[in-house]
Amino acid sequence: MHLDVQDLRNFYYRSTLGRAAQAAVRGRLLEIWPEAKGQTVAGFGFAVPLLRPYLTEARRVIGLMPGPQGVMPWPAGMPNVSVLCEETLWPIETGHVDRLVVMHGLETSEHPTQVLDECWRVLGPGGKAIFVVPNRAGLWSRSDKTPFGFGRPYTLGQLETQLRKHQFLPEFHCSALYQPPSFKRFWLKSGALIERTGTRLPTIMAGGVFIVEVSKRVHPPRGNPARDATRRPVKALDGLLKPA
Repeated sequence: MHLDVQDLRNFYYRSTLGRAAQAAVRGRLLEIWPEAKGQTVAGFGFAVPLLRPYLTEARRVIGLMPGPQGVMPWPAGMPNVSVLCEETLWPIETGHVDRLVVMHGLETSEHPTQVLDECWRVLGPGGKAIFVVPNRAGLWSRSDKTPFGFGRPYTLGQLETQLRKHQFLPEFHCSALYQPPSFKRFWLKSGALIERTGTRLPTIMAGGVFIVEVSKRVHPPRGNPARDATRRPVKALDGLLKPA
């Protein structure tokens, strides 16, 4: 079940731990996608904390927030780009998105299959998506003090298998949120150092979330492209005029 948008906003924008989590995940995203000049960037779930760096250069930025979660105006102090939408029916034409970010949209959905189908639909040729989901073996999925403690956590293999079944091709993966999900001052002050150290560890051994980049897989047309030979029409009297 989706979390309430007010709880998500309070965590990411009004708590020290949430701002640290936002910075850590966004930093990893920018390593993968350092720019999006002239592209259409969309986020589904509560991905807007990750999209701010693309506001100035992207052709268009859209924050899609599912109905069960609710919507809030975003970004603050700028023209609103967030929109309330049906979880499995987004107000975007087919193939119009170049970059898609999904955070708090897959693991909390009661219809993950339809959500992935919609992700595939809106991506254009050559489009790419990034999924941010809680790591089943991480500390963040075991604590309900953060939004990553709700919904269905994944192992890396489970996530990539599910994405492949929906015609996505995994291209890159990494982890983030190595610091404990604690509001204690010591861990908050040490968070930046722990994040830098954690990037050197194997992906499957550490990190509160998995970040998986995929591309849209489009199958080539099937069948023989050669046209059938044109057949001479059979006339009614052919058998009488030209006996075998």
